[in-house]
Amino acid sequence: MSNQTNSSSNPLNDEIVQTIDNLNLPVVQKHHIRLLAHCLEIFKEIAKDKKPLFEEEEKLREWCERQSKRFNDKKFNELFYEQMSSAAKKLNVFSMRTGKKFKELKLEDLISLVTQDSEDK
Repeated sequence: MSNQTNSSSNPLNDEIVQTIDNLNLPVVQKHHIRLLAHCLEIFKEIAKDKKPLFEEEEKLREWCERQSKRFNDKKFNELFYEQMSSAAKKLNVFSMRTGKKFKELKLEDLISLVTQDSEDK
């Protein structure tokens, strides 16, 4: 089995995954960063040029429906959309707080977001 990243199922390249794996953070935080990074790349693909991510909600719903069709499970589709929408909202709030557009967010920003969240708890 190949160890190469399949770009159609995983928008994160091996370098990003390795960078996250090498962080001196708890496994849960690394996983959270990987999830946010994955979602961010998907949102960048879905979103139009200048619109904020929350204005792309219908496109996100359509994308989730296309991805979940292979399971033919309406409950999964709704849960999937809710989780992706939650990640979109979190990234939007963070991008507004930092003064960046969500498309400008980088891995370092996601690391900062996750580590700040854990310090706030």
